Amino acid sequence: MSSRYQNPALTVDAIWIRRGRVLLVRRAHAPFRGMWAFPGGFVEQRETVEEAVVRELREETGLMGHPKALVGVYSGPERDPRKPATSVAFLIGGRPGALRPGDDAAGAAWVPLESAHPLAFDHGRMLRDARRLLARRGPSR
Repeated sequence: MSSRYQNPALTVDAIWIRRGRVLLVRRAHAPFRGMWAFPGGFVEQRETVEEAVVRELREETGLMGHPKALVGVYSGPERDPRKPATSVAFLIGGRPGALRPGDDAAGAAWVPLESAHPLAFDHGRMLRDARRLLARRGPSR
């Protein structure tokens, strides 16, 4: 067996849905420049996926939130045109505040769920999964 591995990148995505709207960022850079996507990005060394999603959310939107539930793990060699990537997607909760787009985000907005398409990467699939999860959990959660 080779001592050199080529592993996929590990990323996180923050899915925050509230009052019929979803938090999205407009991508400032390729790939998918100008398209809407979930706040998220690459996990850094010595960081958990939970820490990474909180950090990416803050960097790209200025909001503080916390992971409430795991939506899913998304993997495959074709998910990201830059390189193979595995993403851990979380439902996010917290107190929304003033949006301050930053880092890799050209903009940030609470977008009505019905208007939240098309999305970059496979975020449309993630959004469908998040909505199914919320429907199963019921209105009290």
